[in-house]
Amino acid sequence: MALLQYILIGVFVVSTVIGYLLINNVPSRLHTPLMSGMNALSGVTILGALLATATALSSNNPVVGYVFGSLAIVLAMINVAGGFSVTNRMLKMFGRKKENDE
Repeated sequence: MALLQYILIGVFVVSTVIGYLLINNVPSRLHTPLMSGMNALSGVTILGALLATATALSSNNPVVGYVFGSLAIVLAMINVAGGFSVTNRMLKMFGRKKENDE
């Protein structure tokens, strides 16, 4: 492996540990705004997956690139849609309740 690959793996491991420690210490009342921010970040993940899939043409085995790229796009879209759905449900809990006219 080239030195760049070791650096990228190291950055991934460090960012995973820091992300876990940060999310683990978030108070429960801040989870809704945090989830909204993570949905925006997942949009960036989708762009990265699209770029990775598009550059699969120049690789030695483009089929593998297409399969993993498509899988990354689908999983990121599920994350975004699910996150917005959960955020919407949580925000409805804080809305005004409609009074029934009976």
